[in-house]
Amino acid sequence: MADPMRIRAQVAGNKATVRVLMAHEMESGQRKDGAGKIIPAWFIQEVTATHNGKVVLTAEWGPAVSKNPFLQFVVKGAKVGDKIGVTWKDNRGDTRTDEATVS
Repeated sequence: MADPMRIRAQVAGNKATVRVLMAHEMESGQRKDGAGKIIPAWFIQEVTATHNGKVVLTAEWGPAVSKNPFLQFVVKGAKVGDKIGVTWKDNRGDTRTDEATVS
């Protein structure tokens, strides 16, 4: 199981800025190990964000995204106490979901 995501959501006016740091190795499938063998591709393919259970963002990623990716987005209409959830799924079928409260 992957490490938890670090999610911060802060309100400014009628919108919240959400910052997410995901812990993932994100291998492209193009690097080689010390023995010269190719390291298999392993990367996040799908990212979904929700605001109080309603989907507000979907993204499809590929092997070009860096290790431990950072994602930032804005949610209109968010208020203090609302819930922001983020889910990712990688090309091996592993998933991770974490949630934060808007402050």
